[in-house]
Amino acid sequence: MIQTRRGLLIILSSPSGAGKSTLARRLRDWDPDIEFSVSATTRAPRPGEQDGREYHFIDEASFKANVSEGGMLEHAHVFGNFYGSPLEPVRNAIDGGRDVLFDIDWQGAQQITNSALGAHTLSIFLLPPSIAELRSRLEKRAQDDADTIARRMAKSWDEISHWGAYDFVLVNDDLDATEAQLKTIVTATRLRRSQQPGLTEHVRRLQSEFEELT
Repeated sequence: MIQTRRGLLIILSSPSGAGKSTLARRLRDWDPDIEFSVSATTRAPRPGEQDGREYHFIDEASFKANVSEGGMLEHAHVFGNFYGSPLEPVRNAIDGGRDVLFDIDWQGAQQITNSALGAHTLSIFLLPPSIAELRSRLEKRAQDDADTIARRMAKSWDEISHWGAYDFVLVNDDLDATEAQLKTIVTATRLRRSQQPGLTEHVRRLQSEFEELT
């Protein structure tokens, strides 16, 4: 039986407050071999964040230099700051059969899907059950001030309007149920033909064995 597989680029997107960060953590708890893509950003660290854990915190000049040198798989300008995913660690991971998880917006998802690694992406969009619930979640997490919450809410429909570009779309009205759906999707997509590089050689061996019998 062929065991070797190529890693997936698992993309989770949603408007702020729809649950993608929580579900990303749960997915990694389920399978610790899934690597979280640590993005680079020009924004300042929030309380409790550490460089290299939540983000690579770099200045704008360094970020732009990485982009111009082709060192970013995707990048975007969001709420006045730059965010991006370094390319080389991602390429090394999927070539080694390890999945990489991205918690990014639709702009980054589109760039990854259209990149040289696009054939190995699995994109999932999370919808909130309602706009009222979305606002409530943003307020309850107490990470942002009122002005930031207002900006995130204003941007939410722009995010939601891109739902049709994703492979799967889930309404996150029950966190446990959505988590179960995510696990099912990842498990099935790992078996996609494009993720099993050894299949061609295996079929050739089967053909050779068949010809020996005839």
